Amino acid sequence: MLLDGASLWFRSFYALPEKLTSPDGRPVNAVRGFVDTIAALVAAHAPTRLVVCLDLDWRPAFRTDLLPSYKAHRVAEGGDGGAEEVPDTLTPQVDMILDVLRCAGIETAGAAGCEADDVIGTLAFDEAVDDVLVVTGDRDLLQVVADDPVNVRVLYVGRGLARAELMGPVEVAEKYALPTDRAGTAYAEMSILRGDPSDGLPGVKGIGDKTAAKLITEYGDLDTLENAARQPDSGISPRIANALDQAADYLHAARAVVAVRTDAPIEFSRGDEVLPRRPDDAAGLEALVAELGIDASVQRLGTALDW
Repeated sequence: MLLDGASLWFRSFYALPEKLTSPDGRPVNAVRGFVDTIAALVAAHAPTRLVVCLDLDWRPAFRTDLLPSYKAHRVAEGGDGGAEEVPDTLTPQVDMILDVLRCAGIETAGAAGCEADDVIGTLAFDEAVDDVLVVTGDRDLLQVVADDPVNVRVLYVGRGLARAELMGPVEVAEKYALPTDRAGTAYAEMSILRGDPSDGLPGVKGIGDKTAAKLITEYGDLDTLENAARQPDSGISPRIANALDQAADYLHAARAVVAVRTDAPIEFSRGDEVLPRRPDDAAGLEALVAELGIDASVQRLGTALDW
């Protein structure tokens, strides 16, 4: 099980009220929600290995060098371009969450100069033994679904854990009208064509979801589509052919921007993805429980982990 850390604790922060505080008055809504989320996921899916994947660089240079608009609207006002706009009361809770994970013995992983998506993409791509379940609220990660050499599925929790959608190649293909045999890659190519304002991807003018999916399905892949657009007898309308031609530089850059890396230089917090059968630092965890007032959430986590 690979958890998209920031995606899940952002959602926990907004799902629970800030009036949930520690004994000294600090908000702990994201901490409680995130720990409860892990407990619920472990109880429901019984993974044998678990990694919380982290953004060590939420807006990597290898992406912004190619496409400066990438996530540009999320940069904190007055920042130097490297700081993400995050609610003031969430920022300190991220450190609290990482402390809880460390004491509990739950593996975290990150890669210098990379997003959590790249960590997830690399771990999923490298896995050849166990099936993989990616848990995220980010549709971008639908591109990692696969059936070979192991099943890679995405549990999409964008509408909340209770309404989560389990997505594999068949489900992605059916939902977005894409070819099943390359559903993940086709989804990424569709995203490039239609664009994504939330990530600062402009897309190709005049091409939305349905047209993008239809073009990728009809022509097989983005390379073939672009080549066909240059041929007058390809059957592509002059309007779309011209739009693709005008967007050629964007399309070239977006391939590397949208695709998750499968070779990220991952560093692990403890080097053991196996679920902990006891806390790594029981005294430290007990102290955090008392300090933050998160006893019920940690108790649920312990129950799920069979402590």
